[in-house]
Amino acid sequence: MHKINKYITEDLNFSNQTIEKMKLNSKKFYNLIKKRRSVREFSNKSFDINIINNAILSAGTAPSGANLQPWHFVIIKNKQLKKKIRIAAEKEEKEFYNKKAPKEWLDALKPLGTDQNKEFLETAPYLIAIFEKKFSINNDTKVKNYYVRESVGIATGILISNLHLSGLAMLTHTPSPMNFLNKILKRPDNEKAFVLLVVGYPKKNTKIPKFARQKKRLQEISTLI
Repeated sequence: MHKINKYITEDLNFSNQTIEKMKLNSKKFYNLIKKRRSVREFSNKSFDINIINNAILSAGTAPSGANLQPWHFVIIKNKQLKKKIRIAAEKEEKEFYNKKAPKEWLDALKPLGTDQNKEFLETAPYLIAIFEKKFSINNDTKVKNYYVRESVGIATGILISNLHLSGLAMLTHTPSPMNFLNKILKRPDNEKAFVLLVVGYPKKNTKIPKFARQKKRLQEISTLI
């Protein structure tokens, strides 16, 4: 280790690879991740919790503002808690579909076939509630976090990628507002629900909307200048 000013550093463990190997790796990852689909029909079949633990550890490697890691992941297996979450989420969704959502939004959702029924919140073996931490408490001292939503968003992407590559199906569920998650899961006031991830195996013979397979081309989502 080398000491520079007051900061302690260590050597970067970086492995240089050939261009061909790099291209192969990037193509392999793309071919795997492009098969990811949002699923709304889940089996109740369980699986080893260590798969989720490893995915969360992977998410924890995400870059974050000042490396403050402003996230917390709550894994929900308890059936009573899942039932409470479903009831609260469906209450918010009923309000959304019947009163809050503008016509344009509802029209955009029609090809996906979504509605206020959220049976998957009880059926899937696990839910992962992801919270963003506006600030942290260290030794009774309030510590401000930076770039919180950006950091948590990146971590969530890594989490989803790991779970997909592990062989599991998921759904990102974002009822608005999600304040009920703090109450049900007894999370502190400095945390705000970011997304509720539904995780498990898809139900046998599950169908997904063809519309969901329509992804934009490279030329539509990127620019080389």
